[in-house]
Amino acid sequence: MPDIDLTLALKVAREASQAAEKVINRYYRQSPDITLKADASPVTLADIESERVIRQHLAAAFPDHGFYGEETGRSDRDSDFLWLVDPIDGTKSFVREYPFFSTQIALVHKGSIILGVSNAPAFGETAWATRGSGAFLNGQRIDVDTQTPLDQACVSTGNIKSLIKNGWERLGQLLLACGKTRGYGDFYHYHLLASGKLDVVVESDVNILDIAALSLIVTEAGGVFTDLNGDPVNLETTSVLAASPDLHRQAFSLLNPAG
Repeated sequence: MPDIDLTLALKVAREASQAAEKVINRYYRQSPDITLKADASPVTLADIESERVIRQHLAAAFPDHGFYGEETGRSDRDSDFLWLVDPIDGTKSFVREYPFFSTQIALVHKGSIILGVSNAPAFGETAWATRGSGAFLNGQRIDVDTQTPLDQACVSTGNIKSLIKNGWERLGQLLLACGKTRGYGDFYHYHLLASGKLDVVVESDVNILDIAALSLIVTEAGGVFTDLNGDPVNLETTSVLAASPDLHRQAFSLLNPAG
């Protein structure tokens, strides 16, 4: 294990997410001003201010750690530790006043994700995990469902534009093989998956700040979390296939029929 007190780090990360929640709740449903970033994605004062308070909390406790934030970019500080932060993952949901947004905080040590916090203010849900210690939702241990067969499984999709361009037929085969389909997107289907309430998640067009914390939460809940090529999550990951071990194997075979 890395030379860090993960219990302390988790406490600080959860406190940072709670501080961000106070900022977010001040702006939610208050029609905050929206600015478009270079990639045409929206940003609001809630994003900027909540990232600032998260960074303040993390820097106060771990001044030598690196920081990679959605709004302020990356500063590594020559550290083996790097905090990954998306203060409002789901800003489009936030500005349109529906509740599928969350704060994502993860800690990476030498390329390995060792801590994750996913806080969803409008749902009253906080999920978290540290490497080797299991996953939790609002203080209760959670686990993926390993009993549901593929033909009864629920698969949820999100951000699938690139799959429509390349791989739509393969995704269609998976959807046909499953019992039902949903499109929850963002944090929510990962909370459901880790809690055993949903079975397979497929996404494309994501970045590591969206999924780092959630990947550890799902993994610590007993799931398998890779990109659509079956590769482990890293800073360059842009797609997701997540499920219980058995369903992950079956879903991967349908999405990658050539192996």
